[in-house]
Amino acid sequence: MSEPRVLVYTRPGCHLCEQAEAVVAAVCAEVGATWEALDVTGDDALLERYHDELPVTFVDGRQHDFWRVDPDRLRAALSDSAEGSADEPGSGVRRRWWRRGG
Repeated sequence: MSEPRVLVYTRPGCHLCEQAEAVVAAVCAEVGATWEALDVTGDDALLERYHDELPVTFVDGRQHDFWRVDPDRLRAALSDSAEGSADEPGSGVRRRWWRRGG
């Protein structure tokens, strides 16, 4: 079985986690993407790393958001990443390059 497109790090009793899961479930159902919620309380390293940011969402293995999930932003991320990977030219992945002024 393949990895889910969207992964949500959660913990029990977290109302923002419940809201995030509802948004992720609705958007993923709409676009036909797979998703999974992972309770980080069973993993000390994940809990230590993400406890102040829960819920944390990942799309295709990359951190996408934390605390709240914007459905339009998630939909766009799923659409962009479905068009290709970051290694493919013209893949629809947006890159921003910043240069210090001078």
